[in-house]
Amino acid sequence: MDTPAFPDDPAFLGGKAATLTLAGPAGAIEAIVEAADPEAPARPLVAVICHPLPTEGGTMHNKVVTITARALRESGASTVRFNFRGVGASEGEFDEGRGEADDLRAVVAWVRQQRPDAQLWLAGFSFGSYVAYQTAAELRPGMLIMIAPPAGGRGYDFAAITPFDGPWLVVQGEADEVVDPAHVYAWVDSLKQPPELVRMPGTSHFFHRKLMDLRGAVKHGVRAYLPAATTAADE
Repeated sequence: MDTPAFPDDPAFLGGKAATLTLAGPAGAIEAIVEAADPEAPARPLVAVICHPLPTEGGTMHNKVVTITARALRESGASTVRFNFRGVGASEGEFDEGRGEADDLRAVVAWVRQQRPDAQLWLAGFSFGSYVAYQTAAELRPGMLIMIAPPAGGRGYDFAAITPFDGPWLVVQGEADEVVDPAHVYAWVDSLKQPPELVRMPGTSHFFHRKLMDLRGAVKHGVRAYLPAATTAADE
């Protein structure tokens, strides 16, 4: 499979999405790349966002994933969403988070090859945040964003993962019916270098009627860590 180039044509830079097929460890990986919002100051930053549990219908088109990507594009980042193995047009089969972490590694390697001068950020929702967290200490993103991480959930041993020690944001709904918020708070409190924690009152796991609040929480939470905007002189 030929390695696709990171899109930089005028239509893409105008805010349109490009669908690409990347090479992954289990075969093809379906991905969508979107440029920074045309009204935002473009930054040397690419954020890769991971989707929720495939066995429960999670895909890169999930609303929490897309609103997180939107918040980051409005902050000046380009974003990459992708389907884990066995989802959509991505080849392979569900692998309980192990193979999915390898899928993420492959996407990150492609981004860093295509955009070596850009910062790489990782983000994920629910199962996707678990996958991002598994790889964060190894991949060393400029920032890690975890939304409704399944800490304390069956099969998710967060204590066995080397904690990330860079800029880090966790957003958790206080009325989450899938992830126990108390387990998330206890996990955060157990860390020597805990992330910034945003608790969202009256908010369910899928952020029903709270997606705009989530968008604001992400934009506010990352603001201090954004790289300087690219100017014409830098190009």
